[in-house]
Amino acid sequence: MKLDLLIINANIVTVDDNRPQASSIGIYRDRILFVGSDQDAKRYDARKVINATGKTIVPGFNDAHQHMSHFGDSLRRVNLSSPPIESIQDILDAIASRAAEVNPGDWIIGAGYDQNKLYEKRHPLATELDRAAPNNPVMLQHTSGHMMCVNTALIKLARITDCVVPPGGKVVLDQNGRPTGLILEQAQDLISTLYKPHSIAEVAESLRLASTQYLSEGITSCQEAGVGLGLVGHTPVELSAFQNALENNHLEVRVNAMIAQESLHYVEHHASDSADKTLDLGLRTGFGDDWLRISNTKVFADGSLIGRTCAMFEPFANDADPENNGFFQMDVSELRDVVIDSHRAGWQVGVHAIGDRAVSTVLDIYEEALVEHPRIDHRHRIEHAGVVRVEDVTRMARLGVIPVPQARFISELGDGMIDALGSDRVANCYRQKSFLDAGIPLPGSSDRPVVTGAPLLGLHDLVNQKTSSGAPFNPHEALSIEEALTAYTMGSAYAAFDETRKGSVSEGKLADLVVLDHDLRETANDSIADITVRATMVGGKFRYDPSGFSES
Repeated sequence: MKLDLLIINANIVTVDDNRPQASSIGIYRDRILFVGSDQDAKRYDARKVINATGKTIVPGFNDAHQHMSHFGDSLRRVNLSSPPIESIQDILDAIASRAAEVNPGDWIIGAGYDQNKLYEKRHPLATELDRAAPNNPVMLQHTSGHMMCVNTALIKLARITDCVVPPGGKVVLDQNGRPTGLILEQAQDLISTLYKPHSIAEVAESLRLASTQYLSEGITSCQEAGVGLGLVGHTPVELSAFQNALENNHLEVRVNAMIAQESLHYVEHHASDSADKTLDLGLRTGFGDDWLRISNTKVFADGSLIGRTCAMFEPFANDADPENNGFFQMDVSELRDVVIDSHRAGWQVGVHAIGDRAVSTVLDIYEEALVEHPRIDHRHRIEHAGVVRVEDVTRMARLGVIPVPQARFISELGDGMIDALGSDRVANCYRQKSFLDAGIPLPGSSDRPVVTGAPLLGLHDLVNQKTSSGAPFNPHEALSIEEALTAYTMGSAYAAFDETRKGSVSEGKLADLVVLDHDLRETANDSIADITVRATMVGGKFRYDPSGFSES
């Protein structure tokens, strides 16, 4: 057989224990048919041969938890990330600048602010946003996605002062009982329903923008963390947007779609909601193909750590409310029913749980589900697993539950997390090494657009464990670069039942590769973030190649 492509003289880090190192790869169509030495490669004839001149090749990076459509959409919003935003005034200036560009009445949407990084250490007020954009509705999405700030125009438009706040949410009031503009968790639906749904074409365009960015960072696969909670709001329509993008060659990375639990459960209560038809059709984890596939169902237990809404056993440190220990986004009995129903129906379940009380509660429910309905190799997940007690690490290992933490939070959000927890609880926060030491597979993920999602930044944080201020976070949780690379490749593949198709440079697997300008293993730990992606291959085709590696 003649190969389509043969790459020789490469430094290949395979992430395959059976062959950790190689120098040649043979590719036929979208699969790897040969991995070995340059001498072995002489046995093969190929239509094209690339001399890699010693460049490093690793498996394609796989982000196990991110929000692709939201990220693509965020590229069109007012960027309020820090840096460059340093103060409330910086936010107001950015909003005023956008107001000068749009028509009166047009929505102005900002994304990515973090009050922990602002000089004032607080959220913008509705009255301040009124002054910046007196003729426009303004919505500022917090970087966590768990809260937003709005101006008076949106407060009036949503009739917030007259409506019932959804369970699991909160509208923050001032001392006179008036909304400050800060809206938490499920109460955000009061606003989001006013600007959804986006059209299929709009979502597909967001996916195109995201794909372009992902390829430049070496991402070849990702898990979309909550189809049905995104820009459209209904699972069938949102999946149609992904299909539309794929058919038009705008979706150039592989996507495993988590289906929001609202789209799967209690059909008897929402028979008119087309989103619930996903369960009616009998679809579950594994349906789809190599490009677009249904993975786990996504359920929310609690909220955000930096937003101080996640469910904790003890109150947050340094909080205006000394009794604030967060809250659940739904009644625990309802959470139990949702998880056990999904488990019984054959789904892999992923529950968003950040606080230690939420994590422990979810493990209780998983254990009950497995006792009532035993199932081998379920791979149920805890999305984020932000604060985990030692005893619950042990329970995860015993139950076969996979945590999906975000190392990227360490540098970008670490200082805020330390402030929220206090020094005595930080050791339990965003564990990495503890999971591996317990024998638990560890995936790599970012939760983008909550933080910048480039995998090389994630590898950097996994290894260095330092906040943006330079403070040590959890040095005892630091990984070796080999362990970090495995997390972002094989770990993420395993968490999605994809380990036989992805995650290593191995014969028979999909030809998804990344070419780097330096060997990760020979790079100083504090320089990992400076490594550059030279080229990205998905399915045997170079889809990002600015320096012409494929013409070597």
